[in-house]
Amino acid sequence: MEAVLGIDVGGTSIKAGLFTPEGELLEERKVPTPALVDDAAYAVVTDGLKRILDAHDATPEDVIACGLDIPGPVADDGTVGFLPNIKLDPEGLVGAISSVFPRAQIAFVNDANAAALGEMWAGVAHGTSSYVLIALGTGVGAGVVANGRLVAGAFGAGGEIGHITVNPNETLTCGCGRKGCLEQYASAKGIVRLYLAECEARGVTPVKIEHATDTLSVFRALAAGDDCAKLAVDQMCEYLAQAMAQVSCVVDPAMYLIGGGVAGAFATFAPELRRRFAAHALPTCRDVRIEAASLGNQAAMYGCAYEALRLRDAAGK
Repeated sequence: MEAVLGIDVGGTSIKAGLFTPEGELLEERKVPTPALVDDAAYAVVTDGLKRILDAHDATPEDVIACGLDIPGPVADDGTVGFLPNIKLDPEGLVGAISSVFPRAQIAFVNDANAAALGEMWAGVAHGTSSYVLIALGTGVGAGVVANGRLVAGAFGAGGEIGHITVNPNETLTCGCGRKGCLEQYASAKGIVRLYLAECEARGVTPVKIEHATDTLSVFRALAAGDDCAKLAVDQMCEYLAQAMAQVSCVVDPAMYLIGGGVAGAFATFAPELRRRFAAHALPTCRDVRIEAASLGNQAAMYGCAYEALRLRDAAGK
């Protein structure tokens, strides 16, 4: 059999999926790993991958493509940029994987970009050539697909819509060092901050917030009629709609997909987001579809596997 691997690279583990070349997920398995910077760590990864193959009577020689998604920029030429949140030697890991899986085409993909490609391969964007997946999680990122091709950018910053300036009057500094970025309002952390700030401004006691990204409690409060939660979510929708309207002027996608952890509440805020987008968008862009992404936490794993397959096909292997 021919097999494809999709590897979601995290700080303390990898999540590996074994796929058929047609996009069927045969198995998903989590493999705890140390920092991926030496031969011993690489062996943990490759041994874990071989165990997945063994369970399906496949061998390392059966693997024709292997994609890895990472939380950092990856340029058009596949060069991996700065990785602030994980310890990873990309060249060392590629060398180890290539030596164990000699037929495999290797690809690195930014995690948000990978999620967008996953939705193209096996999700709600299948058959759509131009769309943007917006991942609302701890931060805000996006995967942009135009005319069937991923827009990574010359320096790997394609899709960094979380750092579009939507509030030039903001006094707080974003993690990128600038102020007024979309990520400060539409990320999980941003939504919680907006809610707590509104409660403080009104002198009311907020619902119990478990941690800095606890949007679940905010959306529960919204469902219970909490006015501060409603204002916080409305602000999130306003700033997100502004950014999407700007993106539409550049990319003009047929569809926006909302993914990431915050997307679990998509049905709650979708009507308001659609209304505000229509108010801000260029008239010719107003008919864009705004939908929930469909593959959840597996999207990036699907997408990086797909990108490795596409590179293999492009190389004529």
